[in-house]
Amino acid sequence: MDTSDRSVPGAWGPPFVVETHSSLIFLCGDEAHKVRKPIDLGFLDNRTVGARGRQSRREVELNRRLAPDVYLGVLEVLDPDDDEVVDHVVRMRRLPDRLGLARLVQAREPGGRRVRDTDVFGGVGEVARQIAQLHARSPHSPEIDAAGEPETIHGLWTDSLEHLRRLAVGRDAPEIVDDIAALSDTYLRGRGPLLRSRIDAGRIVDGHGDLVAADVYLLPDGPRIIDCLEFDDGLRFGDAMADIGFLAMDLDRLGARDLAVVLLEAYRAASGDDAPPSLVHHYLAYRALVRAKVTAIRAEQADQAEQVERGEGPAAIADARLALRLADTAVDSLLRGRVRLVLVGGVSGSGKSTLASALADSLRAEVLRSDVVRLEMRGAAKDTATPAAPGTPGSPADGYSEAAVDAVYDEMLRRAAELLGQGRSVVLDATWLQPRRRTAAETVAADTHAELVEISCTAPRDDLVRRITERARRGGDPSQATPRVLDAQLADLAPWPEALDVDTTELDTRDPDAVHAWAARELGPLPWV
Repeated sequence: MDTSDRSVPGAWGPPFVVETHSSLIFLCGDEAHKVRKPIDLGFLDNRTVGARGRQSRREVELNRRLAPDVYLGVLEVLDPDDDEVVDHVVRMRRLPDRLGLARLVQAREPGGRRVRDTDVFGGVGEVARQIAQLHARSPHSPEIDAAGEPETIHGLWTDSLEHLRRLAVGRDAPEIVDDIAALSDTYLRGRGPLLRSRIDAGRIVDGHGDLVAADVYLLPDGPRIIDCLEFDDGLRFGDAMADIGFLAMDLDRLGARDLAVVLLEAYRAASGDDAPPSLVHHYLAYRALVRAKVTAIRAEQADQAEQVERGEGPAAIADARLALRLADTAVDSLLRGRVRLVLVGGVSGSGKSTLASALADSLRAEVLRSDVVRLEMRGAAKDTATPAAPGTPGSPADGYSEAAVDAVYDEMLRRAAELLGQGRSVVLDATWLQPRRRTAAETVAADTHAELVEISCTAPRDDLVRRITERARRGGDPSQATPRVLDAQLADLAPWPEALDVDTTELDTRDPDAVHAWAARELGPLPWV
């Protein structure tokens, strides 16, 4: 607790009540007391004293995993006439509003009071470590693991989307809901190997379940994380990245993407979880969808309470707009999380390898280079390539024979298919001169439900020859191409109408920022996790 606040009389201000959809929280001095409403919400029935008592005790038990000194216990409310228990109250220490993470994020904005970023960044990193420890302590069981099955995850998306369609926001913007449905479905269809590997690695956990910035407090002696989801155990079960991703999504929504990045990087470091960026973005999108649905429900409730026509009440308008923004956020995250198979082709010396490397950085993708794969298949180290006389065993002419090239492409596509199934985008750096090889890549993309991107690098012949010659002079490059090989490639060129043409004398492929800007312009939203 922030004891400096407790030492000042009246520092907490006058008592007041916070109302949620299911409870009343009485704030008085340095304590908070929570009383559950005796209502049935469908997913939560607290109409009986016994039910409210069970939920109160469960809340304390679960939240003590992260904030044992905040959840002090459950009080019984007795009838003064016969001492019968008539209700239950969760007794908590009150946490200072000014140290809430949501409030601190707002204070970083222009016009807000000054907050030292170093304190907030450090606090967010510690939050990530606490959540990683919670996940590490999680029990594992068939019931928990089932939450990571592809069918279960697909069902969660379907339920939320169908619910959103029935609400005013979904009816007003059906195209957004359709986009979410199509993008999420495509991702899940191709990611069976990834999702099964998450189960096998123990990444399906009993987590917090509802981790948002409003429930995190950065106190001087460390963060306190409160208000985990207690009314349905199954809703806490899921992929660890979905759990930490809820807070990352909320920070991003609040305009603090830099803090979201710190959170996710600190979580990866503490947990050792090497989830692909596509999976992280997938769960960021899912959490945005859930938040959109809840906000849309609140909009309709506010609308009814104000007794005005739909969408005309101020609270309803605000919530409806927020729900739409959250739905747009879900679409954006799904676009950033697309799994892509990128073919970067062109003749030798066209700059394709330099572009492929920079592009992979922007896409958070793996690079498979045909020159490296060729040497690996022949048992040679990729950094020891030396030119040999054409026509001799191991010479460029031998390595570039039709059969040898076919074997290299087959191996590249085999490796790519495995990576795509694991949710990792792949950049394939090869010439891709022959349409039949591009057709084979198209088949791999279709089978793994990955987006195929084709890029053709070009440059004038004089530049091509100069680059090949300089590369051979420097040495240490796995390419064994010579001007003779180049001329054979130029003679074998076939139209590539599906490709994005890149003149590498105009785009500076050695400048990561230039390549990133080009990729964002040509390929759409890029990963930021």
